[in-house]
Amino acid sequence: MQPFIEIVAGEPDPGDKDQLLNILRGYNAQWTAHIADRPHLAILARSKEGGDVIGGLFASDEYNWLFIKYLVMQEEFRGMGLGSRLMRDAETIARERGYFGLFLDTFEFQAKPFYEKLGYEVFGSLEGNHETPARFFLKKRLAATQPD
Repeated sequence: MQPFIEIVAGEPDPGDKDQLLNILRGYNAQWTAHIADRPHLAILARSKEGGDVIGGLFASDEYNWLFIKYLVMQEEFRGMGLGSRLMRDAETIARERGYFGLFLDTFEFQAKPFYEKLGYEVFGSLEGNHETPARFFLKKRLAATQPD
């Protein structure tokens, strides 16, 4: 190890993450600079009285795939088809943006059967135990786009 390098572990300072991402983006650019950088996506469900958010979806651009980071609905509004509608809307936007598909992760106590019913398939998993729930990674390819 070089004497001028210090290795420090712990909670990062606010700018540390950005500095790391800049290094990573600089390295990745030689292979990915041609990929369009698209904005994040939020699709919200609001109550008609007051306009409060009762659920929604948040997704991010991940190199020609749309990553569904969050899909959540307040308990009293579940089972009304709202989650399915949010996912269909996300798929429509993903097609319009030219994505290969969508992907997401979910824990065993969450919504794996829901996503499978919508045509998502498991492509990976992390085991769990009595303290840690198993985690599943699912994807859905969009027929209109094919990777090279």
